Amino acid sequence: MTFSRRLALLAGLFPMTALAAPVQLYTHLALSPDGTRLLSLEHPAGQPGQTVTSQPVLYALPSGARSSLPLCHGCVAGSFTWRRDGQAMAYVLKDPSAKTLSVWQADRDGHHAVQVLTFTGTLQSLSYGPDGQLGVLAIENAHRQPGALEAGAPPSGEINTQVDEQRIATIENGRLNWQSPADLYVYEYDWRPDGQGFVATAAPGNGDDHWWIAKLHAFAKGSDTVLYTPPQQQQLNLPRISPDGKQVSFIGGLMSDYGAIGGDAYSLDLTKRGARPVNLTPGLKATVTDLSWNCGPGLIAAGLKGDRSAIWSLQGGLRSLWEDPTLISDGRSEPSLACAGGHTAIVRQSFEKAPEIAAGPIALWKPVNRDNATQPPHLRARSLTWKSDGYAVQGWLLEPLTRKAGMEQNGKVPMIVYVHGGPSSASGPRYLHDHGRMEMALLDAGYDVFMPNPRGSFGQGETFTAANRRDFGHGDLRDILRGIDAVEKTAPVDDRRLGLTGFSYGGYMTMWSVTQTDRFRAAVAGAGIANWLSYYGENSIDSWMLPFFGKSVYDDPDIYAHSSPILYIRQVHTPTFIFVGSADEECPMPQSQEFFHALQTLHVPSSLVIYPGQGHGMRNPQAWDDAVQRTIHWFDHYLMK
Repeated sequence: MTFSRRLALLAGLFPMTALAAPVQLYTHLALSPDGTRLLSLEHPAGQPGQTVTSQPVLYALPSGARSSLPLCHGCVAGSFTWRRDGQAMAYVLKDPSAKTLSVWQADRDGHHAVQVLTFTGTLQSLSYGPDGQLGVLAIENAHRQPGALEAGAPPSGEINTQVDEQRIATIENGRLNWQSPADLYVYEYDWRPDGQGFVATAAPGNGDDHWWIAKLHAFAKGSDTVLYTPPQQQQLNLPRISPDGKQVSFIGGLMSDYGAIGGDAYSLDLTKRGARPVNLTPGLKATVTDLSWNCGPGLIAAGLKGDRSAIWSLQGGLRSLWEDPTLISDGRSEPSLACAGGHTAIVRQSFEKAPEIAAGPIALWKPVNRDNATQPPHLRARSLTWKSDGYAVQGWLLEPLTRKAGMEQNGKVPMIVYVHGGPSSASGPRYLHDHGRMEMALLDAGYDVFMPNPRGSFGQGETFTAANRRDFGHGDLRDILRGIDAVEKTAPVDDRRLGLTGFSYGGYMTMWSVTQTDRFRAAVAGAGIANWLSYYGENSIDSWMLPFFGKSVYDDPDIYAHSSPILYIRQVHTPTFIFVGSADEECPMPQSQEFFHALQTLHVPSSLVIYPGQGHGMRNPQAWDDAVQRTIHWFDHYLMK
C-alpha cells in the first residue's frame, strides 16, 4: 500500500519562477571501503510530464572532484557495488537497444570496464563477496519487473501456474551459479565473511505477496536452514552479518510494504543452534530504518525519532550518536546511511533546504557537492505535536511563501489534509523542490497543507506503529481530527474550507473519513479501498492483511467490516474525486469503482478517472499530471466558492 512518490503537474498549470536550474536529485550512494571514492546516481528533477534517467557520477574524496562513468549511449546503470579492497567496482547495465541486462566490472575510477555477464531476466542487489566473487539476486526470464508497485499483466488463461522466483546467484565464468533453492523467492541477502554461504530473507511462492511471511534463512553448499520464523505481526528486513560471522542483525517490526523499512533492531547468535533473536532496542520511542556493521565500530542503526532523523550505536547497549530535524538517506531507504570501511556518506535535506551529498564521520559530514546550494525554500514548515488517546502524535504544517489572491477570506486560509500511505510509513522533512509532488502542487495553488503522522506511522516506536492494528480508520482518524484542532489553535486556518486527500492507505483514509465526518468540504481519494471484505479477494498481496487484521476475511469477516467505508456509505455528503490505475495490484481498480458507484447512486457529487495500464506506482508522468490537475481543480471548485 505504498503511496506514490511521483506526483507531477502539467506545465503551465501554475506560475513558475523563472528559468532557475533544476534541482539535482540523488537516488543511490555507494562508498568505497577506503573512503576515497563515492558513486552517486543522479538526475535533474524532471519537468512536468517528462521522464528522466539517472546517470552515475563518481566523486573523489575529500576533494569532491567529479567524473562521469563511460557508458553506452542511452544505457541505464544501477546496483553499484565496490570490491572489498576498494580497487574495483561492478554494476548492472541496461541497454535500451537490447532485451538483456549485463554486469560490468571496472577499476576504481570507472575505467577499463569489462563485461562479465549477459542475462535475460532481472538483476538487482549486486554485491562482492570476501574473495572478490560477485553475487546478485536474479529472476531468469522474468515475466514482469518484480514489485507490487508495478502494473499487473492482464489476467488470462490458467492463473498461478507459473511464478517468478528470485534467487541468489554468483557470477562465475560468464554465467550464473545458483546459490538458493528454485522454490524460494529471496528478498535480501548478505555474504558470510568466509564466502561460504549467505543469510537471507525468503519465502516460497509469489514474491510480491509473500514477503509478509518471509523467514530468515541460511544457504550454504546446497543446504537451506531456517534460522528464524517471525511471529505473524513481524516482518524482516536488512539481514546484516557481523564481521566475525558470529551474529546476524536485522530489523523486525510491523511493516505494511516491502521497502518501507521500520521496526526494532535484533541480533541472532549464529554460533548456537536454535538461538532466538534478541531485541536490541526494546521500548525505543523511535523507529529503526537502517542497520550496518560498516559505519564504524560495532553495529550502527539509523532511524526516525518523531520529526528527526537519528543515529545510534548498538555496541554494548543503545547510545545516541546524533539526531536532527532533517532527512538523511543513502538515496534509497530513509533515514539511512551509506557506509563502508568505517566511512559514511549521506544525502541530507529538509523542507527548506535542497538535497546535498555529504561525507565524513557520523555527525561531522562535510558537503561533497553544492549543486543545489542556490535553490531557495518554497514554503514554511512547522512540526506540531498533540495528544490523542494518550499518544503524543506529530505532524507537519506547510504554508506557501506567497499565496494566490483570493485564498484568504476573513483573515483565514483553506487547508488540505494530506494523509500518507502505508500505514507503516511517515511524512518527513523532504525538500519539495518543484511542482513534482502533490504537496507542492497544493501549496502552489495557495493552500496550507497539513501532513499528520497518526497511530500506525513510523517514528514513535513499535507500540505506536501497531496501535491501529485491527482498528483501521478509527483511532487514526481521531488522531487526524485532533491534529486539525491543534493546527487551528496556532494558524489562521478556515475550518469551513478543509479538504482531504491521500494515496493508497491515504486514499483509504479519505474514503473512510467522508463516511465518518462532514468536516471536510471536498475530498480526493487516490487508489483507495472501499470495502475490505471484497478487497481481500481482489488484491494480489493479501498476505499483508494477516499481520494487520489478525485473521483472514474468511475467518473473521467482522473485523474487516468494522473498517469498511462502503458499510457507512449512506453517511457521505462530501464531494469526492477518485482516481486509480487500471492495472493496480495493491489497491485494485474495482475498489474505486465500488465507492464511485455508491456515491453516484446516492447523488453525492463525485468523479472517477481510471488511468489505463497504470499500476500502483503510476509510472506514466502524464497520468500523474492529469490526476494532480484534476485534484487542484476539484479543491478549487468546492473550497473557493
